[in-house]
Amino acid sequence: MTTPEPLRVAVIGAGPAGIYAADALTRQSREEVAVDIVDRLPTPYGLVRYGVAPDHLKIKGVARSLREVLERPGVRFVGGVEFGRHLTREGLARAYHAVVFATGASVDRRMGVPGEDLPGSVAATDFVNWYCGHPDSGVESFLLDSEEVAVVGAGNVALDVVRILAKSADELHRTDVPQPMLDVLAASKIRRIALLARRGPLQAKFTAPELRDLGRIDNAEVRVRPEQVDVDPNGSAVLGAARAARTNLKILSEWAARPARDLPRSIELRFWARPVAVLGGERTAGLQVEETELDGEGRLRGTGAFDTVEAGMVFRSIGYAGIPLPGVPFDEDTRTVPHSEGRVLGTDGEVRPGDYVAGWVKRGATGVIGTNKSDAAATVRSLLDDAGELRAAAPSGGLEPVEDVLRGSGAEVAYYGDWLSIDAAEAELGAALGRGERVKLRSWSDMYGAIGR
Repeated sequence: MTTPEPLRVAVIGAGPAGIYAADALTRQSREEVAVDIVDRLPTPYGLVRYGVAPDHLKIKGVARSLREVLERPGVRFVGGVEFGRHLTREGLARAYHAVVFATGASVDRRMGVPGEDLPGSVAATDFVNWYCGHPDSGVESFLLDSEEVAVVGAGNVALDVVRILAKSADELHRTDVPQPMLDVLAASKIRRIALLARRGPLQAKFTAPELRDLGRIDNAEVRVRPEQVDVDPNGSAVLGAARAARTNLKILSEWAARPARDLPRSIELRFWARPVAVLGGERTAGLQVEETELDGEGRLRGTGAFDTVEAGMVFRSIGYAGIPLPGVPFDEDTRTVPHSEGRVLGTDGEVRPGDYVAGWVKRGATGVIGTNKSDAAATVRSLLDDAGELRAAAPSGGLEPVEDVLRGSGAEVAYYGDWLSIDAAEAELGAALGRGERVKLRSWSDMYGAIGR
């Protein structure tokens, strides 16, 4: 009896969702599977590398568990290959039985207010990419030359942005922030940071550990308006809130009650403030906000009272959104790929054979890193259920090596061994600068130089 060749699967995206999909594919015993994890960058880990704040060392430690998957037999990292540029869906069909799209949600959601495109009004995602050393971000992208800035958002990414803006260079010295970016942060003129949330403290999406970290900054005083956290602890609003929200309220109330300290920078957490316009002429000068409240049914509404927050920069951090992939169906309203149990659906609502989806581009930018594990496993169950059909649909002449498909595409393919060379170079740079375990190489040329190209 002839043993069938392994089911060959391409996973597009080397972030947690993609690597967890590879994990689920190679842990099971129903089918022998060979997985290529394809990414446009020569480095794996996606948002773990380029989205998690550099001072969150415990969260960044997730990369160690992801590394185990990349080193597993049957799994290959194929970096430096961009879907839609070097490799099309038609090309993938020549090399793989199935494709799992796990490209995440890489752009910010917009506030939709006048003045949002003024110079100085920026996406938090761009700033995160910058301080995390994404090779698409230039050093000159951020100057941090304003004394007053505003961050709009009530989630952990907003807190990350505030924390990085507020910390001194000394506090960031032993992180992996690229040295040129650390030099810009060291020269920052920022003194006052306003964090603005449309709803109240009980509705904020911060997690308690992230919030506590804000109060541990040596360089900045955190200020909270006492009247905004003066909530009856025995009232229905508190008793009906989730435990995490009650914890947040406790932390904020403690901060509101403590005496002010004279520190180089200040952070004001301001709730019930909805941005209505970014103000300025040639560049951002401030943010007009409307005071808000909840109506009797818990819906947000404006009160008609307006205020101006002075800010030379405005960072919007109101969520991530997915982007369309060439030739792949996309729902513009949800900013996700439509699917049924992980199987991609065409514009006619029918399943597209061989196409699957996992992670944020499947369900939206919700959940934590670990949420992607169960999400990917659910998609993989669907893919394995379809294994017989996938094999039957393969080209009659057999599948080609992806390298043959890529020939002439211009892709500078980087394999796992190449990533290890980049990893080693970053460790050497961290040691040479006396900055800790590693300092990121920030440019394409630096990373490919470490590979020897």
